[in-house]
Amino acid sequence: MDGITLGRASLLCTLLLWAFQVCSGAVTVKVAPKVEVLKGETAKLPCTYTVSPQSSSTVIEWYIEEQGKRQRVAFSQGGQGKADDGTPLTGRVTIGADATLTISAVQPSDELVYYCQVTGGPSGVGDGATMLKVFFAPEKPELTKPRSQAISVGGTTSSEIGTCVTMNGHPQPRIIWYKDDQPLAEVKDKNESPHMVPSMVKEASGLFTAKSILYMQPTKADKDSVFHCIVEYSMPGDEIKQKMSDTITIELNYPSEKATFSLLNTVPVKEGDVVNMKCETDGNPQPEFDFSKDGKDIAGQEGLLMLKSVKRTDSGLYKCTAIDFDNLDADLTGTITLNVNYIDPVSVTPAQPQVVMLGDNVEWQCKTKASTSHTVQWKKGSEVLSQDGTLSLKGVSYDQAGEYMCVGAVPSVPGLTAEASVNLTVKGKPMIEAPAIGEVGKEGDMVTLKCSAHGSPAPQFTWKPSGKESVSVEGNKAVSTVTLQATAEVMKNGVTCEVSNEHGADSKTILVSLKRAIDNSADRGFSNLSFCVRTLLVVFVLWLLLCHAMGLRNSLSLKVLLSGNPVLTSADKQQGGSSGVVIAVVVCVLLLLLLVALIYFLNKKSKLPCGKKDKKEVASGEVNNDIVVEMKTDKANEEAGLLNKRPSTEQ
Repeated sequence: MDGITLGRASLLCTLLLWAFQVCSGAVTVKVAPKVEVLKGETAKLPCTYTVSPQSSSTVIEWYIEEQGKRQRVAFSQGGQGKADDGTPLTGRVTIGADATLTISAVQPSDELVYYCQVTGGPSGVGDGATMLKVFFAPEKPELTKPRSQAISVGGTTSSEIGTCVTMNGHPQPRIIWYKDDQPLAEVKDKNESPHMVPSMVKEASGLFTAKSILYMQPTKADKDSVFHCIVEYSMPGDEIKQKMSDTITIELNYPSEKATFSLLNTVPVKEGDVVNMKCETDGNPQPEFDFSKDGKDIAGQEGLLMLKSVKRTDSGLYKCTAIDFDNLDADLTGTITLNVNYIDPVSVTPAQPQVVMLGDNVEWQCKTKASTSHTVQWKKGSEVLSQDGTLSLKGVSYDQAGEYMCVGAVPSVPGLTAEASVNLTVKGKPMIEAPAIGEVGKEGDMVTLKCSAHGSPAPQFTWKPSGKESVSVEGNKAVSTVTLQATAEVMKNGVTCEVSNEHGADSKTILVSLKRAIDNSADRGFSNLSFCVRTLLVVFVLWLLLCHAMGLRNSLSLKVLLSGNPVLTSADKQQGGSSGVVIAVVVCVLLLLLLVALIYFLNKKSKLPCGKKDKKEVASGEVNNDIVVEMKTDKANEEAGLLNKRPSTEQ
């Protein structure tokens, strides 16, 4: 057979096959290749199909495939859908009129391949496969350390560092280890360091529990390392998420290489302080320590040496020594030179209390010694009087009596001070301070007077005239207070305070006066002036309103000249000489003049208070030459003047 004949035969076979398919019919099915859903939610698996030619006996069936075998779970014929009994989906699956399979409360076990099969009678059979993917986020991973004791550095085998567990995830999650925030490569070879031993368990719920144990041979550099793990899991839409565990550190045992001996006090040490010194090595665990001072053993505890209330004799060279049996070649010693600062008690010369007469001179000397440079100051209260150890007082006064303090201090050592005090007593005749004037509301009232005096011995007080007296001490002065009646004699002559002691006497007269009343005449004058201004304003407003009523609001303006006389001027030029306008102007001027005349008349008759002066009367009476008294009459609008009359000789 030649080539042409063979080609014609092939074409004929193709045409015959096409004609057979057209005549026999066809069924096509379209489904989603993959459907993703979270555990517990509802999954919808769509299915669309075409049957050619159409058949009234078309049947749609949904199958699941497990272990290579198919099992129908639902079907539909003639638009009526029904779920099969005895399947893993019974009670949770329905088929819609559009052939969509709906699965409620999806479980991990529902993650299977689903087939939508369409039987179109003479048109044949067609199907499509959908993969249902179920997702569920695992719990936060839990990281635990082994119960065994600390890990020793330098071992020949790997030690367990920690175990990371995450539960209830789907699909299978992945555990990743981190050291100091850097991920560790996933190594399963037990001969490598580090390496991991992972495991995966499928629970009865269909969810997965992942577990990973980390092993490594740590070095001394790992003593401060921080470890944690994360779980990496998938979610719908190809999304990758993570959850992180808490962190752990490992306890390592490693030999010591050097020792450190340090003073824990942060400020210079002074007598009376508590001193703490600590000895430690760079190994773990810490070895036992021995302490000594200047070659003599002293007791410490767990690397801590404490000295309570140190003295200057505690100064010296302190040493700590340790032995680490894992490294016997290491020199584990440390030293501290302790310097205890001190200051000697202050000595004052003369040390006895000093008693001098008013106006005398006095001098003290103050000395001390200290471990380093120091200062000496004389103080009275907070005032610094001297900074060279010598205090000289020339011509002492009563104010200078009292306690003086000599203070020695070491500026470079906070709180290191010493002090001593001496007392100065100044004797002399009494001296009265300037007394305050007494005041009463009226003659006959009770008045309280105060008299203050310096003096040593304490002065005795005598009041003339006398009253109810009390004496107190305020600082270095005595104070006497008397209460008596302000009689006419007291108002005239005052009260005399006399003080005396063995060195002399002093006296002062305290005057008693009446309290002054406040003069309100200025306020009344201002009030009267305000009333007049308000009256003139009312008159002016009434005049403007009257002119407005007469039709002159827009034609007249008031111009006030410097002389104060009002002049009416025409605001606008009028056309022609209107007699009505002229009459209105004349009437307004006459009314204004009439109102001004009325105000002037009322003021003259004292009907208005403008410019009125208050009449004042002086009440007769008897007063002291040095006392000014203001009296009031019974009239409400009049006030008494001030009196400076000399009292008459007769009562």
